[in-house]
Amino acid sequence: MKVLMFGWEFPPHILGGLGTASYGLTKGLAQQEDMQITFCIPKPWGDEDQSFLKIIGMNSVPIVWRDVQWDYVKSRVGNYMDPQLYYDLRDHIYADFNYMHTNDLGCLEFSGRYPDNLHEEINNYSIVAGVVARQQEFDIIHSHDWLTYPAGIHAKQVSGKPLVIHVHATDFDRSRGNVNPTVYSIEKNGMDHADCIMCVSELTRQTVIHKYYQDPRKVFTVHNAVSPLSKEIQDIVPRKNPKEKIVTFLGRITMQKGPEYFVEAAAMVLRRARHVRFVMAGSGDMMNAMIRLAAERGIADRFHFPGFMRGKQVYEVLKASDVYIMPSVSEPFGISPLEAMQCSVPTIISKQSGCAEILSKCIKTDYWDIHAMADAIHAICTYPALYEYLRDEGKKEVDGIVWEKVGVKIRGLYEQTLKNCGKL
Repeated sequence: MKVLMFGWEFPPHILGGLGTASYGLTKGLAQQEDMQITFCIPKPWGDEDQSFLKIIGMNSVPIVWRDVQWDYVKSRVGNYMDPQLYYDLRDHIYADFNYMHTNDLGCLEFSGRYPDNLHEEINNYSIVAGVVARQQEFDIIHSHDWLTYPAGIHAKQVSGKPLVIHVHATDFDRSRGNVNPTVYSIEKNGMDHADCIMCVSELTRQTVIHKYYQDPRKVFTVHNAVSPLSKEIQDIVPRKNPKEKIVTFLGRITMQKGPEYFVEAAAMVLRRARHVRFVMAGSGDMMNAMIRLAAERGIADRFHFPGFMRGKQVYEVLKASDVYIMPSVSEPFGISPLEAMQCSVPTIISKQSGCAEILSKCIKTDYWDIHAMADAIHAICTYPALYEYLRDEGKKEVDGIVWEKVGVKIRGLYEQTLKNCGKL
């Protein structure tokens, strides 16, 4: 089976959970021998793992015809794409895009991030998708998150192939209900055109059905999983002070993630025990407000803000922690608690997170219940038996939540969708 996938991030260059999920999901899917995945991203860097899929950089797909030499094309795209593919794609330009600002290869530039002109990049990405869909061979289209829904719709219109969209989050999650109408319309349009909608949790599935008015028969829950730890990560030896406990929040410091509840719970814990330090790792628009809140609560001396973490740094922080906490207000899934439990870190999550549907060897509280949160933190830091139980049983549970099982489920949904569309 050949899958044309549209994504926005792919490791090692990621800005959030979307890239991590895209990698794990495609790797799990690729465990099946006949699965061929072509993964499109705005801007590859050349160090992506292409051992189990093919990556197409949308910034190297021409939309304007240019007469360029092979050696020059190779020097520009050769570290992440076969130069011949550039020429093959060039033969499938479908309209006169000379009015658009393209480079010397006739390609559109992409930031590979989430720039201020994000909506322009999303539109440009969908234009390029039309060239890719005309040239590539595939059985089904799979679009990850709202940024790539317009590209998926265009590819479906060009090819007549079924469209699967993967809802990793909705704007209801990101905005605490204060929805951006432009984003909502892109999301709903993607869902309306989709033949199958995969949601990362039942929580998200219910949002899709009731807030975007989708037919429940085409909306399915496909929980995320976690990739096995590399030897490099396994070999990390944490530096710990036996006299202190470390409690960690790791994620975007935005209202969706509930950082203020973490700070308030920390203040309550520190009124009962002073041997605990709190780490808020990440960046976001609420970071300065959280620094001020910690100061106002008189706990700044026990609070640390190390900034955005990536790759190995994430695991160094996790392994140095005694408790991991994710107090999200609305979390479609949340892979980070699974990563913490993988590292044998006792974990507290909000009941308002999708991963709460599949995890049992952790403590769950309502995001707003700072008293319960503080009690849980204090108990783990105080009672060795509770700490050891959550550490050992949590790791055991998460080691069974693997992407290969997710891949099998997605394959089944692909086949069901193709059958429903009369393509199988």
